[in-house]
Amino acid sequence: MILEKFATPVEIATDRFTLRPLRKSDAGLFALYAGDKRVAEATQGIPHPLPPGAAEAFCARAMATGAEEDIWVMDGTRSDLPEVLGMISLRTMDRNQSEVAFWVAPAFWNHGIASEAVNALVAANPQKNCTMFAEAFQDNPGSARVLTNAGFQYLGDAESYSVARDANVPTWTYIRKLD
Repeated sequence: MILEKFATPVEIATDRFTLRPLRKSDAGLFALYAGDKRVAEATQGIPHPLPPGAAEAFCARAMATGAEEDIWVMDGTRSDLPEVLGMISLRTMDRNQSEVAFWVAPAFWNHGIASEAVNALVAANPQKNCTMFAEAFQDNPGSARVLTNAGFQYLGDAESYSVARDANVPTWTYIRKLD
């Protein structure tokens, strides 16, 4: 069930960067970073290798009205960083809930970018959710730390399909109550 969709995700400022809606011009850096096998294999939906035109199609879907998720670019230009550091999204669920997903380009790993983005998104709560969920692959403890540091609580083990790995991968599931 798709609930109310915002026409354009709101901009959210962090200390070092801005979470902003995608633009067509983001496709090049998206392709560069999401095309990295390490990034693709840490996500559920990014294929590897990234097919021609996939970045442009992703940007078009992200900018479409009525999409199932709000997607933001982590834009570092305010701090003389690249225009695309990574992506973060909220996929709309029923009962005033959403699922958070994110990735950061490998050049910016271990710099607190993901933590800053997740904390800012939770604090802004642009969809006015009462609950946010998230998953991390069990072989990616860094993403699990990002979630627990942002106040998400471990909910249980599961598995999710990874397109890049062409396999089901064990996950940890997390929840964050916002009421």
